[in-house]
Amino acid sequence: MRAYLIAVCLCLASFLLPASLAARQQDMSATAFDFHFPSIEGGQMNLSDYQGKVLLVVNTASQCGFTPQYTALQAIWSEYRDKGLVVIGVPSDDFGGQELDSEQQVKQFCEVNFDIDFPMTAITKVKGENAHAFYQWAGQQVGMMGKPKWNFHKFLIGRDGQMVDWFSSMTSPDSQKMKKSIDAALAQKVAS
Repeated sequence: MRAYLIAVCLCLASFLLPASLAARQQDMSATAFDFHFPSIEGGQMNLSDYQGKVLLVVNTASQCGFTPQYTALQAIWSEYRDKGLVVIGVPSDDFGGQELDSEQQVKQFCEVNFDIDFPMTAITKVKGENAHAFYQWAGQQVGMMGKPKWNFHKFLIGRDGQMVDWFSSMTSPDSQKMKKSIDAALAQKVAS
């Protein structure tokens, strides 16, 4: 019986493993700079425009208990932008339906309440099978534990476009842990 179960498992693995490995290898060769988002301003936001910079990509929501983190995100952006950090806000309605109804409302809310001037995308799906391609790629980089579980989940991307680290909603953008990771990512030079 045991030999039979092993044979069945190996047979199933032979059908499933090659396809998933090939897909994973293809996605692993991508970098964050291969993706683009619709911009909150209209048009397209190409992450390749930020090549050589460190990215902090954060899924946001306007009506969430973590929404006050916008203040810390703007502070990090102000402190680090001249050193090569780009904060990118990704409004999403995926968790608790806590985002406003339109990009115009989100943009106005962020500017009026938090004086936000870092780049933001249009309202975007960040979880599930219909998640934006960047979030699918990021999820493959970090595994199940590192995928967004709520609003204000953060991905730190290195100057080479590779995933550096992820931070849960509970981690404040201006925490020592976050600043230490940002400083380390900024210190890395891109190979030429």
